[in-house]
Amino acid sequence: MITIKETAQAVEKEPLLAPFGFKGGYLTELWQSVVRLTGASGKQGIGLGVQSILWSDPAIFTASGEETGNRYMQQIVQYALEEAKKESFSTPFELLDALLPKAYAFGKQLTGNNGLRLTFVLNALVAVDHAAWLLYANETGAASFDEMLPAAYRKPLSHRHSGVAEVPVVAYGTSEEELVRMLDAGSFVLKIKIGADPDKDGDQNKMLEWDKQQLSKVHRIAKERTSPYTANGRIAYYLDANGRYDGLDRVQRLLEHADAIGALEQIVLFEEPFAEDNKIDVSSLPVAIVGDESVHNEFDAVERIELGYRAMALKPIAKTMSMSLKVAKIAEERGIPCFCADLTVNPFMVDWNKNVAARLAPLPGLSIGLLETNGRQNYRNWDAMQAYHPLAGAPWTRMEGGIFRLNDEFYAQSGGVFEKSGHYASLV
Repeated sequence: MITIKETAQAVEKEPLLAPFGFKGGYLTELWQSVVRLTGASGKQGIGLGVQSILWSDPAIFTASGEETGNRYMQQIVQYALEEAKKESFSTPFELLDALLPKAYAFGKQLTGNNGLRLTFVLNALVAVDHAAWLLYANETGAASFDEMLPAAYRKPLSHRHSGVAEVPVVAYGTSEEELVRMLDAGSFVLKIKIGADPDKDGDQNKMLEWDKQQLSKVHRIAKERTSPYTANGRIAYYLDANGRYDGLDRVQRLLEHADAIGALEQIVLFEEPFAEDNKIDVSSLPVAIVGDESVHNEFDAVERIELGYRAMALKPIAKTMSMSLKVAKIAEERGIPCFCADLTVNPFMVDWNKNVAARLAPLPGLSIGLLETNGRQNYRNWDAMQAYHPLAGAPWTRMEGGIFRLNDEFYAQSGGVFEKSGHYASLV
């Protein structure tokens, strides 16, 4: 059993190039959370996380603001670290199972919000869980990502892609010029943020009209582009509504608009059209509906699959590796494909996510893996942050023609995720 004798935490605030809009709001900076766990043996694990309060709980963002919401997350991390010293575990799954209910109860008390979304607490615990996995690898002598995975979780991650598609985000404020640059760089899957609140009045009809215009803009620019990596040879669209739609009617109207402009067959994914408590059967919709924020655990995954959801977004970098592996196992057993979505994470965390994306079977309609990553588009200090990666400049860290090329060296070195980042280690 692994016991923790010492913990440390730190945070580094990273400003964004411009306000990043989604879920009807805008972020201006992202706090990088760093955690060090030291076991009774003296071995350590240093984990990272990126706090995104707007993504994880818009109600907290609206009620408390960006700064206070981030401080709430840091306090949850501090509480969880104190509780971690009281636990013994054989795998990180057991540690998360012990910490999550306690941290959730603490988070509700701290924020004064009894309806706090569980995702808010999972987002806070990413750095703790990440550190636990690296400590676990050190304690067990696992020298690679594959060796680190417990046997029961290896089948869902048994694929080996030679490349994964880099998926940039088309945000509310993305200009036509920026979109053209994405396509010219080789991107062939575009994550399109919808669910805008153009007049900040919550009007669903205005949102729908704005979303139609957003999709029309993208399709007008991308419709003539081609790709050898999609089944239909065209650019693929991945819509992300972040739970902003109130019912099937408006979703159907958006998809009818997509059909009218010739874009429907290019929509390969439609993520979280409804709020998580809005449990609507989506099996009648003509596109693959994706579970993300609504899927906190394997039980939620089963529920969404029974509601007709046909894909799952895994976020080891946003909802913990432990929970993502549980969801991947359940989805694989039920024939539901998974892919890795982003949280505007730093370059080191991109490769933590990439290790999962590289091993998932390809989505229907695509011939290679899928990895959303938009940090390069959004962080002001992205170039400096790249240097924090312990294997900065390695071939797999660079995007070429819309793809991260994954060679034998990537798999042999697990993308560098077992190496120590001098920069982040110095913070703790």
